[in-house]
Amino acid sequence: MSQKLEEKMAENELHVELRKGVRKVCSRFPDLYWRELEVERAYPGEFVEALTQGGYLAALIPEEYGGSGFGITEASIILEEINRSGGNAGACHAQMYTMGTLLRHGSEEQKQKYLPRIADGSLRLQAFGVTEPNTGTDTTQLKTTAVRKGDKYVVNGQKVFISRVEHSDMMILLVRTTPLDQVKKRTEGLSVLLVDLREAVGNGLTIRPIRTMMNHATTELFIEDLEVPVENLIGEEGKGFRYILDGMNAERILIAAECIGDGRWFIERATNYANQRVVFQRPIGKNQGVQFPIARSYINIEAADLMRFRAAELFDMGQPCGAEANMAKLLAADASWEAANVTLQTHGGFGFAEEYDVERKFRETRLYQVAPISTNLILSYVAEHVLKLPRSY
Repeated sequence: MSQKLEEKMAENELHVELRKGVRKVCSRFPDLYWRELEVERAYPGEFVEALTQGGYLAALIPEEYGGSGFGITEASIILEEINRSGGNAGACHAQMYTMGTLLRHGSEEQKQKYLPRIADGSLRLQAFGVTEPNTGTDTTQLKTTAVRKGDKYVVNGQKVFISRVEHSDMMILLVRTTPLDQVKKRTEGLSVLLVDLREAVGNGLTIRPIRTMMNHATTELFIEDLEVPVENLIGEEGKGFRYILDGMNAERILIAAECIGDGRWFIERATNYANQRVVFQRPIGKNQGVQFPIARSYINIEAADLMRFRAAELFDMGQPCGAEANMAKLLAADASWEAANVTLQTHGGFGFAEEYDVERKFRETRLYQVAPISTNLILSYVAEHVLKLPRSY
């Protein structure tokens, strides 16, 4: 047997065991658990803690810092299985990829100080402060500033649609340290700060929850004269935009995996219901008008999954994967949204009833047409960077 084949078999065994392990954890949190959280618009703290204790949220942290040392492929399998079980990995997925900015660009002292505690769950790094009310995806135009005064940065600005801040201990914050009119390129002059939320809240940072149709941990941040120690600067001052971009491919791949998980959940629910629901003395699944949309959704999910694994493979090999990561996210988001619509249509009126959980998952998977990057911007990226068409924005 060749070494390559042996490695592939070992990899497959690991993936099988990972799936089993995540499913076992998720089995403790059935549909009713998520349904009750929806009623209270509450955060799934117990679920996140169970994943943490199982070591799953430390998947991408190297073993030397207390993590599992897995690649993005394994991390994506974990998140896929969470969503496939009927849960929502959005409650904790940033714990996986947000720390990548610290891992790849932080000092050894910072990594030794924070990563082991992130790995064992004693420190939560789930908040990612980038988006602003008046700039949206045009990140280089952000208005939040950080001015160095002695051994501290004084930060002022506003962020919006920042998830899990109230359930995190630390936050990665992107700020402008050099005014836009003083840099040669608009991507210059941005920096990344690691903010200790336990000290910041009430001392320059105000959190205001935003009620949304899903992801009930969304907030708006108001920052006024917040002091952040200079030692909390990640990497070099002024290079933060590149650091943030460096983690985007991982984010795209992991979100694609969540969409794959959603899509498989939808297809299973639609198929089961179509087999069980009897109208006009026959199961509705016997009708091609019901069969064909489910079958097409299944095909599209499987196709998107191939692109997910291709992007993950390139990422884990350290190869360029921007196009593949973006395409995986778009294909998976479109496929899961298609599956959501098909499942709702298959269930008819019952699809709108909370007890079937379709309407909850329907709302959750709709998010990924917009976040963390809209499908239109992915199309723009592919048009410009892959097809070499003129920049459209």
